[in-house]
Amino acid sequence: MYIAYWIVAGLLALFYVYAGMLKVIRSRDQLRPMMSWVDRMPVPVLRTLGTVEILGATGLILPPLTGIALPLASAAASGFVLLQGGAIAVHLTGEDRRIALNVGLTITAAVTIWLATRL
Repeated sequence: MYIAYWIVAGLLALFYVYAGMLKVIRSRDQLRPMMSWVDRMPVPVLRTLGTVEILGATGLILPPLTGIALPLASAAASGFVLLQGGAIAVHLTGEDRRIALNVGLTITAAVTIWLATRL
């Protein structure tokens, strides 16, 4: 289970670090081709989402790596499930109805929660 956690959580963390960095660094115009919903969110909300994604990815990696506060890994993965629930709602209320990636990330985060309880 330990190796499975690192594979799943590591991939999830990589995704969220990448997506979070894009939201923190890039302008709305640069994000628009990848994320059609950015026009419906204020820029501070985009920056906050990016920061939350980076911190959540850190929460998936650091507690198991250091052996300190292991429940934080489950909490970070739970936060990603909630985040993706909100993302699905944003997609469904807008013109962009593509939610396959969001559903996949939700499932991956749920598996990460289960694996984190076995560490």
